[in-house]
This record gives sequence, C-alpha cells and structure tokens, in this order.
Amino acid sequence: MTGQEIVKETGPKMDHVVEDFKRKIANIRTGRATVGLLDGIMVDYYGTPTPLNQMASVAVPEPQLMTVQPWDATAMAAVEKAITAANLGFNPSNDGKIIRLAVPALNEERRKQFAKQVHEIAEEHRIAIRNVRHHSNDALKKLLKDKAISEDEERSCLDDVQKHTNTYIAKIDELTKNKEAEIMSV
Repeated sequence: MTGQEIVKETGPKMDHVVEDFKRKIANIRTGRATVGLLDGIMVDYYGTPTPLNQMASVAVPEPQLMTVQPWDATAMAAVEKAITAANLGFNPSNDGKIIRLAVPALNEERRKQFAKQVHEIAEEHRIAIRNVRHHSNDALKKLLKDKAISEDEERSCLDDVQKHTNTYIAKIDELTKNKEAEIMSV
C-alpha cells in the first residue's frame, strides 16, 4: 500500500462520518414537521422490532402536522404505542385509519436544549473524523518506518490527510450552524 492510497481511503471514511452526522441531526426537531423525525422509531410488529417507515406511510400535509397510515390496520395500536414510547413530545390522535401527530411549537428553553444536542452530536463526529485522521497518520508512519515511502512523501501525505480533516470538520461545522439556525428560528 502506498501513501497516496492511504490518503485516498481517508476521504470516503470521513464522508461516511459526515453522512452519519446528517442522518442524526435530521431526527432533531426544529418546530417544523419533517418525515425524518420518526426515522428512529421501532414498532413491535408481531414480536419483531420493525422501523416505522417500513410498515406505514408517513406524510407531512401541513408544516405543523404529520400523518402516519399503517399499511396493516391491525398494527394501528402498536404504531401509536411506539410513537408515544419514543418520547418525542407528540400526542398521537387515532381515527381508526390514520394517526395524526400535531407538532407543537418549541419554547425557547426546548430550542436551546435541541441546539445543545446538535453541538454534542457534532463534537462526537468531529472526534470520529480526527480518529480517521489518526488511523491514516499511523499507517503513513508505519510505511515510513518500513521504508516503503520517503520522508518527503510521508510529509506530503500527512499534509493531504490534514487538509481532508480540515475540510470535513468545516462541513460538520457548517451543517451544525445551519441546523442551529433552523432550530432557533421561530
């Protein structure tokens, strides 16, 4: 394995961290209804934990309302129970065919809690990116120690890995800033 191959592998690994970050912050409420809010909910469907989006259609007909329509009407109670148990602050109302979830407006204190949660998730993902960098740097130093690459090539590759790190941390910072603005806007 060469130094450039290690640098090439670093980008996709960091990309995965950013994609995971995007998925995690999509589930954080902003006061506006989005389908992503229900992504993490698992429903006990005939004894098997099943993701809600695999057993019901979820729609957002209005900015403050979500609808969940299970494909199997017998699962209505299980879906309603799972939504309540997820503790997202929704109070499901069921008319026998469809579950309606009114998304309540967030108060200032709750907005600050969600913003803090976004920052915590962002920090976890910055650490993950730094871990990828650390792993790549270790691999490059091992190549140098084994005399597979020169010191100049190692230095050049270490600089490239650091550039990747800076770029991906900047992406996470930008996503964090956007999500925080979205949460804090009334």
